Amino acid sequence: MASVPGDLLYTKDHEWAQVKGAMVTSGITDHAQHELGDIVFVQLPSVGVRVVQGQPYGEIEAVKTVAPLNAPVGGTVKEVNTALAENAGTINTDPYGQGWIIRIEMDKVSETAALLNAAAYAKLI
Repeated sequence: MASVPGDLLYTKDHEWAQVKGAMVTSGITDHAQHELGDIVFVQLPSVGVRVVQGQPYGEIEAVKTVAPLNAPVGGTVKEVNTALAENAGTINTDPYGQGWIIRIEMDKVSETAALLNAAAYAKLI
């Protein structure tokens, strides 16, 4: 069974979101990395780019497939995990820690209401 930390929020597209004030750190869930298999590349947005909740901001490439990365909330990209350029496989080994992908400063904190809590996400998967 995939790990679903109780202190995070989730999207139906299998991204997680850690909310601290107006800042959101996000990546893909343990379930998603298991489904994708060995991750080899992550296309990251530039810092300063504006993202829209539910819309793609990049792509994640595994040996088997390429999938879009969708923003869990709308706002401005404040930081990207540049270490993934050297070792995208970190997402496979530590999806909720060193495998984070993006940090967004939210435009509307109210958008977090559209995200799933851990129990709802666990039921989804």
